[in-house]
Amino acid sequence: MALSWNEIKDRALRFSKEWKNTTNEEADAKPFLDAFFDVFGITRKKIGTFEHKVKKLSDADGYIDLLWKGTILIEMKSRGKNLDKAFQQAIDYTHGLKQNELPKYVLVCDFYHFRLYDTEEQTTLEFTLDELVNHVQSFGYLLGYQKKTYKEQDPANIKAAELMGKLHDRLEEIGYEGHPLEVYLVRILFCLFAEDTTIFNKQQFQDYIEQRTSEDGSDLASKLQELFQVLNTPLDKRFKNLDEQLNEFPYVNGKLFEEILPMASFDTKMRLALLDCCYIDWSKISPAIFGSMFQSVMNPKERRNLGAHYTSESNILKLIKPLFLDELWAEFENIKNNKNKLPEFHKKISQLKFLDPACGCGNFLVITYRELRLLELEILRATYKNGQGVLDVSDIIWLDVDMMCGIEYEEFPARIAEVAMWLIDHQMNMLISNEFGQYFARLPLKKSAKIVHADALETDWENVVSKNELSYIIGNPPFIGSKIMSQFQRNQIVREFENSKGSGVLDYVTGWYLKAAKYIQNTKIKAAFVSTNSIVQGEQTSILWGQMINKYGIKIHFAHRTFKWSNEAKGNAAVYCVIIGFANFETSFKRIFEYEDIKGEAHEIKAKNINPYLIDAKDFLIEKRRKPICNVPEIAFGSMPNDGGNLLLEDKEKILLTENDNILSKYIRPLISGQEFLNGEKKWCLWLENFNPTEISKSKELVNRINKVKELRSNSTREATKKLALFPYLFGEIRQPKTDYIFIPLTSSENRKIIPMGFFDENSIANNTGSVIENSNLYHFGILQSSMHMSWVNTVCGRLESRYRYSNEIVYNNYPWPENPSDKQIKTIEEKAQNVLDVRASFPDSSLADLYNPLTMPPALVKAHNELDKAVDAAYSKQNFSTEAKRMEFLFELYEKYTADLFAKEKPKKTKKT
Repeated sequence: MALSWNEIKDRALRFSKEWKNTTNEEADAKPFLDAFFDVFGITRKKIGTFEHKVKKLSDADGYIDLLWKGTILIEMKSRGKNLDKAFQQAIDYTHGLKQNELPKYVLVCDFYHFRLYDTEEQTTLEFTLDELVNHVQSFGYLLGYQKKTYKEQDPANIKAAELMGKLHDRLEEIGYEGHPLEVYLVRILFCLFAEDTTIFNKQQFQDYIEQRTSEDGSDLASKLQELFQVLNTPLDKRFKNLDEQLNEFPYVNGKLFEEILPMASFDTKMRLALLDCCYIDWSKISPAIFGSMFQSVMNPKERRNLGAHYTSESNILKLIKPLFLDELWAEFENIKNNKNKLPEFHKKISQLKFLDPACGCGNFLVITYRELRLLELEILRATYKNGQGVLDVSDIIWLDVDMMCGIEYEEFPARIAEVAMWLIDHQMNMLISNEFGQYFARLPLKKSAKIVHADALETDWENVVSKNELSYIIGNPPFIGSKIMSQFQRNQIVREFENSKGSGVLDYVTGWYLKAAKYIQNTKIKAAFVSTNSIVQGEQTSILWGQMINKYGIKIHFAHRTFKWSNEAKGNAAVYCVIIGFANFETSFKRIFEYEDIKGEAHEIKAKNINPYLIDAKDFLIEKRRKPICNVPEIAFGSMPNDGGNLLLEDKEKILLTENDNILSKYIRPLISGQEFLNGEKKWCLWLENFNPTEISKSKELVNRINKVKELRSNSTREATKKLALFPYLFGEIRQPKTDYIFIPLTSSENRKIIPMGFFDENSIANNTGSVIENSNLYHFGILQSSMHMSWVNTVCGRLESRYRYSNEIVYNNYPWPENPSDKQIKTIEEKAQNVLDVRASFPDSSLADLYNPLTMPPALVKAHNELDKAVDAAYSKQNFSTEAKRMEFLFELYEKYTADLFAKEKPKKTKKT
């Protein structure tokens, strides 16, 4: 086991004194280096070789004075010799090494002068023998004594996951699968981490495989089985004649090695695959990040996108900082100079309990625990300045992994989460060991995080952790949309919502929100989840939050408004997320984190109240309405063909058919659909609402198409469609306006600042991929094309994936129009709206998709919309709407005013039409 820094420093002082007169490379290099490694408690014979033969760049043979493969290369010279030349010689030697043998450090020394070069950081440290005691921590890499900075896309993480994936595949191919395979790989993972992070001696696991197993791998399985048994056996219970190399492994316990697994089987390639895993420096691998990557190797289909499956550290911090971490750090800053209050605060954080009811590989729990241990370190620094008064570091570390609890549906990530907690605990122990100069490792493992392998929606959370003990609920429940849920999952949600109206359309994540709301009743527990933004948009909002707020008294304490959740993994689909922190009690300190750029950083806004749409406004819910709340024209869907495409014509098809069929050409109308409207494409339809039967019978093409529609509808399994077979010449549902109308595409890209809309006459047939507003005018068009209306859309509109899904009943019918616009204001809006149409028309070769693409939107069109926005804003209020949040605060106040007495008083003044 590793020595404490105090012991190492004592040894360094003795070493410097003993070897101060040594000068000769040939006579003294080997004993000098043996003694040097002994300073750190490392037996040189076990880790490095003298005179390691290697090919130099010149193709001549060279001999490295000492090589510890993958760790350090040392070149010794007699005292006074040129170290520059020695260093160049050492670098020359590295060209003859294999990839896994390349050292992290190169050390050149003349017995008095030391030059240590870090090959990864490309930094150099120089000191003398007398100064060694002041620089021993620079050799912490030899022991695993160092703080690492983890990167979410660090190549080391990905390479490690890929190597473990190869080993997993081969074991599965030979028939070693299921639960035994999962536990087996978790044990190997622990051993790999252990030998690079001081739980084991450096390279101990690797040496055991290389030195104690045959190259053909035939005895590797039995040797690993023997090792696992030793790791589960206390030192005083082991056989007296146990192999010395095995007996040097510590007693681990923690139930990790307790279960007796079936014997595996290895061959030469599998042994080499395991050794390749050993050659990785596992001290560089983040337990928080690697766990999810390691999980992804279990699914070959997902493995090609390694890195897409973890919750990034930055996103975890977005949740835990406002939930509890900011508050704890603020409290610490207030009492850090008060020796009487520090122990009380230390005890407080040691008694916190956390539950992640969808914990996966434990990312949230790992990062949360790490951050709390860093806070504990600051408490200890403030309590024991310069390490004074610390007799035993184990007595002053009060936080342990049993403060973390989780529920995970799949067994393998649940086991990974347990191991990840032990590993992060050990890394934090090393940090404190480094600080106080005493080595501390929690072996044997007596406590563990409580990770329950279960379905969180089928489990009583009280059986995992009592609500009387719990402090916080955190996590990232499954992102499964309503339309892709299994029937079992849908039944779970409907049951959780007690069969309430509309619960069948809810996304899977809502089950965690409601279950948490029930669990935290009459407690001081705070909860926060990451979820898709669907739960604060569209019809789901009123269904979920209607119960959360009205039935269970939930108050939102903080919220991150929509941001883009993605990482650098190739092909990784971006998800649009929110983070919501809530509790069963009120707080005066509420925060909204607003994203001007959903890919960027947030800025914080203090709020009086945070409603279900994550706006600083009163708690109310936008529900479906059949009629508008204001006195404006009604909206309807376009007409639905239900024809199998037989009443529709492509542009080329229309041209070809009308050349020889004059009858058919009389019944062709332009078809307006969302896609064609936005992309400037032409499509046509056969519109036979008023037809001459004798005339139609003379057109073979018309008769043929009508017969196909009749056959299609007659063969349908839906009774309503079968009835439509009686009218095969008509669209299935007809809602065509009798006047000019505004057309609104139902689906539009989220990248557009405006959903483009347009005017059409009654002869242009709108289909059901859009909505129509009959009897509408330029004033209505201007309001609907404004930033004010788009703020409403952004907040309450549902989404199809990430695209806008414009809802008649949620968006349009609930939209609060200007209360009492003057004739002058209406006229100004009409003029600015017409200007928008005129600018569009000045680009006849450009589609609306091009014109409203943020990258290609013409300056003239940008200016026209800015002028329209000013006119619309002025009709609403004299105040300046600097942000979308300000617009929404105003609109919600107006909405509340309109709906408070909607049926008792007269509706807002009817607007003038042109």
